[in-house]
Amino acid sequence: MEIYLVRHTETACEKGICYGQSDVDLAEPFDSIFETILSQLPSEAILFSSPLKRCVILAQYIQDNIKTLSYQEDKRLMEMNFGDWEMKNWNDIQPEQLNPWMEDFVNVPASNGESFVLLHKRTESFLSDLVSKKIKQPIVVVCHAGIIRSILCHHTSLPLKDAFQNKADFGEVIKIEL
Repeated sequence: MEIYLVRHTETACEKGICYGQSDVDLAEPFDSIFETILSQLPSEAILFSSPLKRCVILAQYIQDNIKTLSYQEDKRLMEMNFGDWEMKNWNDIQPEQLNPWMEDFVNVPASNGESFVLLHKRTESFLSDLVSKKIKQPIVVVCHAGIIRSILCHHTSLPLKDAFQNKADFGEVIKIEL
């Protein structure tokens, strides 16, 4: 199974803002970056996207420019839920809340949010569904860095605590075979 993991392009958020599942806009202009992304994708694919608009805008562009056999938005592809930290500057999050998470982001959830292991369970559920469908066509998944890191951990058996070794730059396309 050929899967193209596509991270959305840069957001309009200020640097240092924790935006996880907040529905933020993309930084403009993004047309030339979208063209570069498109050049790395197959001409025909099944398309999945996070329902957050920073992914949907890109997914719709892809849908308009390649033969899309089907398109589906899936909540399991949403970025980590940072709960009370959403839209706060990382520097403004109280150290007594942030430090335990920084020391063990895999198991410790953000305040009223989720941990990386919970995000990973969503990712594994999505992948399990894909595998069970025995899809033969290429698959394009437009999503977020956290989801991409989780999928790459699953794919390479990298421990979740080392997930940040998996790079996922804005607008990056990573092809894997499952």
